[in-house]
Amino acid sequence: MGSSRWKVAAAAAFLAIVGSLLPVDADEHDHTYTDKEEVVLWMNTVGPYHNRQETYKYFSLPFCAGNKKTISHYHETLGEALQGVELEFSGLDIKFKDEVLQTTYCEIDLDKAKRDAFVYAIKNHYWYQMYIDDLPIWGIVGEADENGEDHYLWTYKKLEIGFNGNRIVDVNLTSEGKVRLVPNTRIAMSYSVKWKKSDVKFEDRFDKYLDPSFFQHRIHWFSIFNSFMMVIFLVGLVSMILMRTLRKDYARYSKEEEMDDMDRDLGDEYGWKQVHGDVFRPSSHPLIFSSLIGSGCQIFSVSFIVIIVAMVEDLYTERGSMLSTAIFVYAATSPVNGYFGGSLYAKQGGRRWIKQMFIGAFLIPAMVCGTAFFINFIAMYYHASRAIPFGTMVAVCCICFFVILPLNLVGTILGRNLSGQPNFPCRVNAVPRPIPEKKWFMEPAVIVCLGGILPFGSIFIEMYFIFTSFWAYKIYYVYGFMMLVLVILCIVTVCVTIVCTYFLLNAEDYRWQWTSFLSAASTAVYVYMYSFYYYFFKTKMYGLFQTSFYFGYMAVFSTALGIMCGAVGYMGTSAFVRKIYTNVKID
Repeated sequence: MGSSRWKVAAAAAFLAIVGSLLPVDADEHDHTYTDKEEVVLWMNTVGPYHNRQETYKYFSLPFCAGNKKTISHYHETLGEALQGVELEFSGLDIKFKDEVLQTTYCEIDLDKAKRDAFVYAIKNHYWYQMYIDDLPIWGIVGEADENGEDHYLWTYKKLEIGFNGNRIVDVNLTSEGKVRLVPNTRIAMSYSVKWKKSDVKFEDRFDKYLDPSFFQHRIHWFSIFNSFMMVIFLVGLVSMILMRTLRKDYARYSKEEEMDDMDRDLGDEYGWKQVHGDVFRPSSHPLIFSSLIGSGCQIFSVSFIVIIVAMVEDLYTERGSMLSTAIFVYAATSPVNGYFGGSLYAKQGGRRWIKQMFIGAFLIPAMVCGTAFFINFIAMYYHASRAIPFGTMVAVCCICFFVILPLNLVGTILGRNLSGQPNFPCRVNAVPRPIPEKKWFMEPAVIVCLGGILPFGSIFIEMYFIFTSFWAYKIYYVYGFMMLVLVILCIVTVCVTIVCTYFLLNAEDYRWQWTSFLSAASTAVYVYMYSFYYYFFKTKMYGLFQTSFYFGYMAVFSTALGIMCGAVGYMGTSAFVRKIYTNVKID
């Protein structure tokens, strides 16, 4: 009896967690109203304009709320909780199509502590955010005079709401009623609501928040065209050089096969054929290597699927929906991680496959959660809304243990059984071949450092637009551009790693697995270096919390991008290496 109850409770918790991942309407209504029906004004967060992620609860400043205390429904998704959305009821009485003249809804007893809080907010350019029917509204707390001696609070919220039929399609806020902050006075807070008919369609109501002049600027188009030309150049270069060079190699090796043993011994043998007995030797640290490859394949799958979903659905219209979708897709694609990581580990003769499965499953979640845990301490110290609640942490841990791990296990078992056999075209020698000396620029370390330059060059313009949408007040919506850039990045990465691997093998160095992975993954180093440039020259961020948040999550983003590029580069190079050694006759 107790066991059955436990199973029912566990099933209910699982369904609740999975349900919280799915994007849902963030408002309690279905976005349709009848005349005089209640319209909720949510107060979200307040914070410095230049530090977008440093946000606090709206009522952490000594604002006052309206008299209306009761409210019916409220929903919060996992994405909202992780992004620090803190919706609190404003207490303002707003009804659909019911105009409200300027009305005082509360008064602030301004003592010295409250005045100091408002003055600090005004000096740091604090803005606040509100929501009506999922439409965001921004307002400024106050302003200072030219000398910076007197500070003024905006006390009058003038709302103008546009409607089309029975739906809200537009909201505008005008802040008026500038009142000087003087201690030991009472400040009256007021609002008014004006309704107007609008021709804007409900489906297009978020268009006013988009910025086509920024995202569809000629520079954006030029960068895509430039990257596309780079792809054509690289693919042509790889095809020309490698095909011609490989044809010469094959001809030379065929000629050597026709020689007798004496001539062959006297001949000057060199090139990639000489390492045929070692090229398929297992990489060093195969457990970590296969886990990285599996994680990279999963990150690529998540990126591809989420971009397609974002192209089909306007995810920016729902609070936290992009993050919720990414978490859901990441959990659902865990078998991809297990399949590629498990099969590669089996091919390399690994025996501790359970340990590999655990490392592969928790490599990315541990990195993300570890960074979030560190930043969470700073957010708690600041009392910021970005501090992740304990219940949300438990939900994320449950997703890792009860969704990601089992699906990873399924993928690992399938990978080991379906494609875990080491069917290499060449036998691996029992004794490793000594690696001859070569020129300094052919060393793996040099190849790794140089390998990420071209992939970074193909994406760095797009990085500027992505950074600006995340760290500034822009909504990214050109996901077609992002898909093109992802495809271009993969092609450039594969071409560069194939060329690097060919030169490495031609120097009779068979350590190509880690070299191909790291030469592609070094793109992450250049992206992270670019994030420093962006922070110091493109933003006005300041403070410990915002700085740690920026560089912490940029490190996570760069590392994930590097693992994805490394996996793509390795998979392409692996197919190339297998192909060239299949086509040459080995004695």
